[in-house]
Amino acid sequence: MTSSHIEKPTNKFQLKAIWILVGIGFSILFLSSSLRHGLFQSSAWDLGIFDQAVYLISQGQSPISSFLGFHILGDHVALTLYPISILYQIYPDVHWLLMVQAFALALGIYLIFELALLAGLTSFQGIVVGVVYLLYPAIFNINLFDFHPEVIALPSTLWMILAARSRWLRQFCVALAITLSCKAVLSLTVAAMGLWLIVVEKRKWYGIIALASGIGWFIIATQIIIPAFGSEASIVRHVVRYKDLGNSFSDILLNILTEPYMLLNHVFSVGTLEYLVLLFSPVIYIFATKNLRPLLQLIPAAPALVMNILSSESAQRDLVHQYSLPIVPFVFLVVISYLQSTPSLHRLINYRGYRMILCWAVLAFLILSRLSFFFGSYYNSIDTLQSTREAIAKIHSNESVLTTAEIAPHLTHRSSINFTNTDSSKNVDRFHYVLLNTRHPGWMSSKQIATDLVNQLSNDKQFQLNYQKDDVYLFVRN
Repeated sequence: MTSSHIEKPTNKFQLKAIWILVGIGFSILFLSSSLRHGLFQSSAWDLGIFDQAVYLISQGQSPISSFLGFHILGDHVALTLYPISILYQIYPDVHWLLMVQAFALALGIYLIFELALLAGLTSFQGIVVGVVYLLYPAIFNINLFDFHPEVIALPSTLWMILAARSRWLRQFCVALAITLSCKAVLSLTVAAMGLWLIVVEKRKWYGIIALASGIGWFIIATQIIIPAFGSEASIVRHVVRYKDLGNSFSDILLNILTEPYMLLNHVFSVGTLEYLVLLFSPVIYIFATKNLRPLLQLIPAAPALVMNILSSESAQRDLVHQYSLPIVPFVFLVVISYLQSTPSLHRLINYRGYRMILCWAVLAFLILSRLSFFFGSYYNSIDTLQSTREAIAKIHSNESVLTTAEIAPHLTHRSSINFTNTDSSKNVDRFHYVLLNTRHPGWMSSKQIATDLVNQLSNDKQFQLNYQKDDVYLFVRN
């Protein structure tokens, strides 16, 4: 189907409505993530990691993450961080990352709307699908979970699909490059998309370009860039999640292809079933028909789906973390395809059915999203909020800092920063500032660790207590 088949909005109001929806989505996502950050609920991993890296790039310094211990390209080969750093040259502020993330996720609304029109749905139906996308719990949750450059790949993936279906080759190549620049592992999604474009979409040359680019970039990223910019730790950090399948990227991929029986124990499990229910329950009505052809739209999502299922990390099988992000575009391709291919649903969405679909989306959002956290757990450290801000204001230079994981993202515009853990007492001499909260010691720490550090520094003549209030302590090296 070419671009000439796109049904144009029947009036300016409907076109305006979709952009208003994008604006509403952006505002909700940006304000919610900013509020979470302001309440000291974001973390060194991962907001601190990326904020520090982008800041260092903007300052012309090598983005060596003091949290990871190696160059940021050795982590996920996220080249897209470099153009993002231009924003930090205007004014260095972590909210740029939250803004970019919110905009990328909100932009998906418009692209899904265009894909719906291209599939033959009406403008009204496209808007409904856009609303369902905005209410999809993973979108809200992933936006809250700090920042990850792969969120930019969500609209670029949708753009790739729109460009391929519309035969816009240049736009397709640009979108493909953006997708690959977000995270190395997305090369597998791009390669799978290439097969899908060839076999299902009948876009031979677009598919060949995607397949070749995906495979080529996977090899370059995992065999050249990550080893060159990272270290053994950068490889082990990811491979350890699949230790049952191999000790390297190539071993894991080879074993998956040559020994598929290794997958059975992971695939046929209660955990996998729970994960699939989480993914598809917000759009469960798409299975109300016997037509299974729309499920072919999930082919490009297979690599991400398989990796999440095979991982020993349960975080890869929920709607909270970013690991399911590459699957989301194709979930909504299935939604569009079902509405397109099922006459009964196609008619219903214009009348009574759309109410059911929207009500179900709202219900799924309320149950599966982290909206409730804004009425509870996000306020668990509000009793030390003011004192923490006052202590941060006393850190005037960009000297090294040791602090909690939750305070760290507020102080990452420096080359050396880390958060407290069981080894902190051994490494405290490396830092100029030590900011602790014994009441809320943070992730990977404990009240005992924080209290012991306060006692250690109080008796250390190299450090002076500069601030103390509400169990918040700031020590400065003499």
